[in-house]
Amino acid sequence: MDKKKVKDYMTYDVITVDAEGTAKDVIETIKKTQHDGFPVVDGKIVVGYISARDLLFCHPTTPTNRIMSRHLIVADPEMSINDAARVIFRSGIHKLPVVNEQNVLLGIISNADVIRSQIEHVSPEKVFKFMETLKKLHGVEPRLKRGCVAIKELLPTQAKIYEDELEGRMYEIKKGLAEPLIVVKRPGRFILVDGHHRTVAAKRLGFKMLDAYIIEIDEDIELGMEKTAKALNLRTLDDIKVLDYARHPLVALTHRLVRHG
Repeated sequence: MDKKKVKDYMTYDVITVDAEGTAKDVIETIKKTQHDGFPVVDGKIVVGYISARDLLFCHPTTPTNRIMSRHLIVADPEMSINDAARVIFRSGIHKLPVVNEQNVLLGIISNADVIRSQIEHVSPEKVFKFMETLKKLHGVEPRLKRGCVAIKELLPTQAKIYEDELEGRMYEIKKGLAEPLIVVKRPGRFILVDGHHRTVAAKRLGFKMLDAYIIEIDEDIELGMEKTAKALNLRTLDDIKVLDYARHPLVALTHRLVRHG
């Protein structure tokens, strides 16, 4: 995750409000955009942040610069996503303006952006926990290696994925940010454990191979996830249902929290 930066996930097209405006201007911007808060700028310089709750009990003619928050928490475009996540979730702030050293606004990153970057996140702990589970369930001694796998040989074990997440994973693949898959290799079969969005995204982009953590077992046994795949009639990536216009559940939840928070 260290190579994932704020600049890779932030929104560059930011809606702002003018420091010389009024509360009425901010209210009109909220109605027009359905957003609940905005960076306040003087020219291109960020001077504050204003949210819908700051407008409570304010007269419409009140100057924006009198009611905005001047206690700014901002992000640097080179900041890691992990560091941005810590700031966002520890401070309770939904969005961080992204600025350069001169405090010029470059973009904005939200908690939804951070969660999107973590979906299908692969950590060493995740891989080793899965290997331990295989040992306990099947009495095998799995071995781990890192390598490339052929996309067409993978048996999927997840019946549905989300169109909007495919777009995010395609973006990551193009920028070299995609994380490895987790794959089990047993005699005669490669089983895709984690990374279904990444794999389908790569297939759409014309990739034939993907980087993976490959967990090898020598025993010719049918794993529980293979039985699940069989029950779901999953044989190739083409059998996975892509849900159009459906947000990933984690992201949808975050958007609801932001909208009603």
